[in-house]
Amino acid sequence: MIGYVTLGTNDLPRAKAFYDTLLAEMGVKRMMEFSDRGYAWAAAMDKPMLCIMKPYNGRPATVGNGVMVGIAADSRDQVDRIYKKALELGGTDEGPPGLRDEGGDGFYVAYFRDLDGNKLDVFVYG
Repeated sequence: MIGYVTLGTNDLPRAKAFYDTLLAEMGVKRMMEFSDRGYAWAAAMDKPMLCIMKPYNGRPATVGNGVMVGIAADSRDQVDRIYKKALELGGTDEGPPGLRDEGGDGFYVAYFRDLDGNKLDVFVYG
């Protein structure tokens, strides 16, 4: 159902470096470039994309309260690696890897914010 999700940034070069390195942990590559406006990453062109963009209206990007992007992982080890890599790259902790009741039985997840303050999680069931 989801084709893509867009998060805002005020520093494209910094965001590009963060997501290039972070998503490489999952074998995900930058698939699209939108001149000086942003980038998109995906496992393949027919898979959901994560886009990082400067806002179209030219105003500064801000963090949406209640907005979070969930990234599906293949294993608990991959959740741990991506969370650790996000923090190494300057992201901030919003909840370390672990089982969470709110996601149902076997929901293993870690929460972090990127360099612009956007909240993400990486998760797996099982």
